[in-house]
Amino acid sequence: MNGTGRVMAVLGPTNTGKTHFAIERMLTHRTGVIGLPLRLLAREVYDRVVAKVGPSVVALVTGEERIVPERTQYWVCTVEAMPQGIGADFVAVDEIQLCADPERGHVFTDRLLHARGLLETMFLGADTMRGAIAALAPGSISTRRERFSKLSYTGAKKISRMPERSAIVGFSVENVYAIAELIRRQKGGCAVVMGALSPRTRNAQVALYQNGDVDYLVATDAIGMGLNLDIKHVAFSSTAKFDGRRMRQLWPQELAQIAGRAGRHTEDGTFGVTGEARPFDEEVVEQIEGHRFQPVKKLMWRNADLDFGSAERLIRSLEAPTSNDWLSRARDADDVVALKTLSAMPEVQEKLTGPKRVQLLWDVCRIPDFRSASETEHATLLARIFDFLVGRGIGGGRVPSDWLAKSISRIDRTDGDIDAISKRLAYIRTWTYVAQRKNWVEDESHWRDETRAVEDRLSDALHQRLTQRFVDRRTSVLLRRLKQKEDLVAEVNDKGEVTVEGEFVGRLEGFRFQQDASASTDEARTLRQAAMAALKPEFSLRADRFYNAPDTEMDFTEQGGLMWGNLAVGKLVKGADVMKPSVEPFVDEEAGFDVTEKVRRRLQHFIDRKTAALFEPLLAMGRDEAMAGLARGVAFRLVEALGVMPREGGAAEDVKALDQEGRSALRKHGVRFGQYTVFLPILLKPAATRLRLVLWSLYHDLSEFPESPPPGLVTIPNLADVPRGHYTLAGYHPAGARAIRIDMLERLADLIRAKDSRAGFEATPEMLSITGMTLEQFADLMAGLGYKGEKGERPKVKPEAAAVVVEAAPEGEAVPVDGAVADGEAAEVVATEVAPVEPEAATEQAEAALAAPVETEVFYSFTWAPKPRFERKPRFERPARTEGEGKPRGERRGDRGPRAEGEGKPQGERRGDRPRGEAKPAEGGQAERPQGEAPQGERRGDRKGGRPHHDRKDGDRKDGDRKGGDRNDRKPQGAKTFESRPPRPEKPIDPDNPFAVLAALKGKV
Repeated sequence: MNGTGRVMAVLGPTNTGKTHFAIERMLTHRTGVIGLPLRLLAREVYDRVVAKVGPSVVALVTGEERIVPERTQYWVCTVEAMPQGIGADFVAVDEIQLCADPERGHVFTDRLLHARGLLETMFLGADTMRGAIAALAPGSISTRRERFSKLSYTGAKKISRMPERSAIVGFSVENVYAIAELIRRQKGGCAVVMGALSPRTRNAQVALYQNGDVDYLVATDAIGMGLNLDIKHVAFSSTAKFDGRRMRQLWPQELAQIAGRAGRHTEDGTFGVTGEARPFDEEVVEQIEGHRFQPVKKLMWRNADLDFGSAERLIRSLEAPTSNDWLSRARDADDVVALKTLSAMPEVQEKLTGPKRVQLLWDVCRIPDFRSASETEHATLLARIFDFLVGRGIGGGRVPSDWLAKSISRIDRTDGDIDAISKRLAYIRTWTYVAQRKNWVEDESHWRDETRAVEDRLSDALHQRLTQRFVDRRTSVLLRRLKQKEDLVAEVNDKGEVTVEGEFVGRLEGFRFQQDASASTDEARTLRQAAMAALKPEFSLRADRFYNAPDTEMDFTEQGGLMWGNLAVGKLVKGADVMKPSVEPFVDEEAGFDVTEKVRRRLQHFIDRKTAALFEPLLAMGRDEAMAGLARGVAFRLVEALGVMPREGGAAEDVKALDQEGRSALRKHGVRFGQYTVFLPILLKPAATRLRLVLWSLYHDLSEFPESPPPGLVTIPNLADVPRGHYTLAGYHPAGARAIRIDMLERLADLIRAKDSRAGFEATPEMLSITGMTLEQFADLMAGLGYKGEKGERPKVKPEAAAVVVEAAPEGEAVPVDGAVADGEAAEVVATEVAPVEPEAATEQAEAALAAPVETEVFYSFTWAPKPRFERKPRFERPARTEGEGKPRGERRGDRGPRAEGEGKPQGERRGDRPRGEAKPAEGGQAERPQGEAPQGERRGDRKGGRPHHDRKDGDRKDGDRKGGDRNDRKPQGAKTFESRPPRPEKPIDPDNPFAVLAALKGKV
C-alpha cells in the first residue's frame, strides 16, 4: 500500500469535521480506502458513502462483515481489515492517536508507517500526534482544525437532575445497565450503546435517541470514537476503567475524546460528572476545555515482517525489538497468546509441516475472542478449527458444514434475557468471522448469509429486550407530545382504566386516581393533569351511581374501611358518641366539593342505618323513658359497653343492687343477667360483633383494631398478648387456654349450678357437648373458671354386669348403679324393668366378669376452689365453738362461690332483720355475744350444709329479695371494741324463726 502521494495529518479536537472532510476528499478520487477504529463507525461511514455514490461501488469490510461489489471503488473498513496492496488513490486512517493504545496501538502504528495512497494519504486524529507523525512520516503536512462549538465544564449533577439530550458514560456492562435502569424509573427511559453491540442493534438504539423517543443515552466509551449524535451534555459516572489487565484512571485526552461528543456542529456542549465520580481537577478541566494535552511520546509497535518458517520463528519475529525511539514493542495481544498456546499442543505441532501451515495457524489465532472466554477454552476452539482447515479432519480442508450448522443452530434462539441474547450474539460473531475468511467454509456465500441472518435476528431480539427493560414506551410517547405542546387526549373505560393518547397511565379506584408506578417521572404531574381532565365527568357520573346504590353493595371492614363492592371509598372516624361514628370519604381533590359531599352523605347514611339495624335493641333500651333509677344507670353502662358487660368491675355493685323491678325492666329489652356477663344475646351475632369491635376501637383511638373471631366457634384460643377486654367485646370469656362464647358459658353455668360444687361433681356429656371440648380441655376450662379438677380412673362396668347388682331392689324404686355411668352421666335402673336372674347364673356371670380383663375409664371430679381475695392478717385465737353455738359474726362471704342472678341470703340470715348490734339468736340456748366477739377467722361456707351460690337453683331466691345487699355492700363500721359487761337476759326463741326449726332438727340427730 505504498505510494508516492502527499501525506496530510488533519489534527484537532472532536467536532471539527475531520471524518467528514476525509470522506469528501476520498470521493474526489477514483478509488479510496478509509480505515476506522470501530465496526459501528465503519457501518455509519459506509451508509453515508452509499448514500452519495450508491452501493455498487462501495465495499464494507470488517472482521464480521464483508460486502464487496464487483466494481468496488471505495473501501470502508476497520483499521485491522484494511486491504493491502490494492493501489488505491486515496488512503485515510481515522483516530490515529490510537497508536498509543496498549491493546490495538500496534495496528494503527503499522498503518501510520506503511499505509499510503497513490495520490493522497490522510491521518485524522488528535493534535497530540503532530510530533509523532512528523517523525515517522517525513514530508507530511499537518493542519489543525478548530472545534465548531464551545465545550464547558458544569461540575457534578445527580442523574435525577440531568438535562435532556444527555449521555451518561459508564465503563462496564453492569454500570451501564444500572444507570439505564435508574433513568428508566426517573426519566422514562434511555437508549443503550456499547461497543459489543451489533451494528443493527446499535443503530436501532441510536434511532430511539435521535428520533426523540428518549432523551437520554447511556453508553460506554465507544461513543468517543466518532459517533455523531445530537448530544448536549456528557456526564461521566466514573473516571476509571479496566483496560484488560488492570483498573486505571482515564487520561485527560481520553476524557476529552468522550466529552467532545457534546455539542453538535455549532451548538455548544457541556460535560461533567455524576454518581460516585469525583469532580475533575481544575488542571484537567483547563486541558479539556482548551484542547491542550501532553504530546504522544511513544507508539505501540509490533514487527510486521513475519517469518513463517516455523512456529518458533514466527513467535520470535513477533517479539522482535525496535531501535526507533518513537516506538515501543507492544505487549502480547490475544493473537500472540493464542499462538503460543496452540503451538505448544502436540496435536497442533505435528500439523505444522510447512510455512503455509504456520501462516494458516497464525490466521486462525487472529480470530478475536468475542465470547470473552478463558484462554484455555478459546484455544480449544481455535485448535478444533485449525484441525478442520489442515485437511485431516472430517471436513477435508474446510470447516464441516454439518458441524458448523449444529454450532449455529444452538445459537439461533431469541428467547432469554439481555445477558443470554448478548452471549449468543458474541458466539455468532465468531462464526461470522470464520465465514468471512476465504476458503475456510464450503459455500461461503450461504454461510455468510446464514450467519448474518442469525446475527440480525439476535440483534433485533437484543434491541427489543433493551427497549423493554430500559425504555418506558408509554412515557416516551407522552413526553414527545408534551414537548410538541399538544393537548393530550385522555379516556376512561368501563373498567376504570385511564389512558392518555392511547397509553395506559393509571386506574380509577373508587373516587381516587391511582397513577401507574412506572409513570413517576418529572412530568408525572402534567400527565396527572391530563388524566384528571378526562376524569372530571367520570367522577360526577360515578358519584351519582354511588349515591343511588343500595346498602347491600356497601360494607365495612374490620379495620374501619368503607367499601363499595371491592373498591375502598372511605373510612370510619371517631364521632361524638360510640355508636355515632363519622366518615371520611376517599375522593381526589380534583373531583370537586360537590362530588366529595355526595360521597360523604351516602357513606354516613349507610353506617347510620347499619348501626341502627344491628344495635336496635340497645338503642331502644337507651330511649326507654320509663326506666329510671339504678336500672337506667345499668342501661347506660350497657350502651357504653355496646351490649356486652362483664359482671366484675365497676358495674358489679350496680347490678347487685338492682331490685326485682329494675331487673324486669331490663329483661324486657333482652338483657340477660348471667353469672359472668350481663349482655344482650341478640348482639352476639357475627354482624353485630364485627361492628361492635370497630365502633369500640374507633372510640378508643386504637391504631390497629381487633378482628372478630370466625362465626360458629364455641371456643377460641386465649392468647396472652390479646387484652381480656377484646375477648369480651368479641362475645367470649377467657378461661384457661381457651375463651368460651358468653352464651354457652352461661348455659354451662346453669348445668353446674345444679351440682354440688363443694362435694364435687363429674363432667356430663351435656357439658362437653356445650363446649365442644374433650375431657382434658374441659378440665382446663373449669380451672380457668375457678374450679379444681381431680383426675381419676375406675373400672368400666358393662351394662349386663350392672343388672346383677340390682336384683334385690324393691319394686318401683330407682337404684343408682355403681359403674354403669357412661362419660360421667348419672344413670338409674328400675328394678321392675330388670329380668330376674337365677342365683347360679349370677354367680357364673360374676366369676366371668372377674376373670375378664378390667377396662378403665378416665373421669374428672370438680370442686369449687376460688382464689382468696387478699392475704389475711394474723388473728388472736378463739376457743373452739361447742355444738349448737351460734354462727360466728366474722364469717366471710368470699368463701362461697359467686351467687347467680336473683340469689340472696335467706331471710332469716339477713342482718337487716335484727337491730344493729343485737346478737343473733343462739341455737340450743346459747347466750348472746357482745358485739365484736364473734370469731372472725371462721367462714360462712364452713358451716354444715353450706354451698356456693352456683349450687343453688334459680328458685332459691328472687331478685331484690335482699334489700341491704351483702356484707361488702355495707358501710364500714369502724374499729371493733370488746367490752366486759354482764350478759344480756336470754330471750325466748321465736317459733317462726327458721333457726328454731334447724335447732330442733339438730337436737334430734
